[in-house]
Amino acid sequence: MSRFRVLAVRYARRDARRGEHFHGYQPGGESPHPTSYYVWAAISDEHTVVVDTGIAPERAARVAGLDYRCSPVEALAELGVAAESVDHVVLTHLHYDHTGTAHEFPRARYVVQRAELDYWTGPWAGRITRERWLLDDHDLARLTRARKDGRVRVVDGDASVVPGLGVHLVGGHTAGMQVVSVETARGRVVLASDAAHFYENIEGDRPFPILHSMTGVYGAFDRVNELAGDPGRVVAGHDPLVLDRFPRQSPEVALISP
Repeated sequence: MSRFRVLAVRYARRDARRGEHFHGYQPGGESPHPTSYYVWAAISDEHTVVVDTGIAPERAARVAGLDYRCSPVEALAELGVAAESVDHVVLTHLHYDHTGTAHEFPRARYVVQRAELDYWTGPWAGRITRERWLLDDHDLARLTRARKDGRVRVVDGDASVVPGLGVHLVGGHTAGMQVVSVETARGRVVLASDAAHFYENIEGDRPFPILHSMTGVYGAFDRVNELAGDPGRVVAGHDPLVLDRFPRQSPEVALISP
């Protein structure tokens, strides 16, 4: 089975408060709790896979308080991961901060869950305003065009993307939230993305407040832990601690596995 080198690449950060990151009221909700924004790269001898594509520069300019270092595509290029070398892009879900530069990978095939596409293209998303603002219509339109061109693989549940790298439907945060398992030299690593924004979400069993299904969030926590087998192989989606829990290749890049 192929083994991958995995990188977590931080391209932006934002000052935030604890109350923004945990469901329900809690004392100390106004205390600082910063957010990091990542994309992930999994590289083997045969494949280069990017997981999520971050915020587009034009959208980043409208996000209050965002410290946007550079486009995720530029951040990956700095590491030698050229956009044209990427053969697959896994979109864990279709929120704007995960889809913004997907169209800039000209050779990639996109992998998305059917439940996610069906939700955002169906009758309910437009009416559920607490979720609708998280979708970028331009990103969805580009993905729709790519699907017509045969460049989108729509999966149902668990699926192998390439040998050694798979996706797993967990739901919770969104209708079709998926996580990514990657076989590496340190064992199976799970890129949780927004199934666990922060380690405190999953380790403390405390959901993030932006969610599609509360029971789905708890089920996602369990599935991520089951897949990883070891909490040290879980990579949270927006936690600055990723850069502390794993060795840093550079100030903004964590080497999840060599």
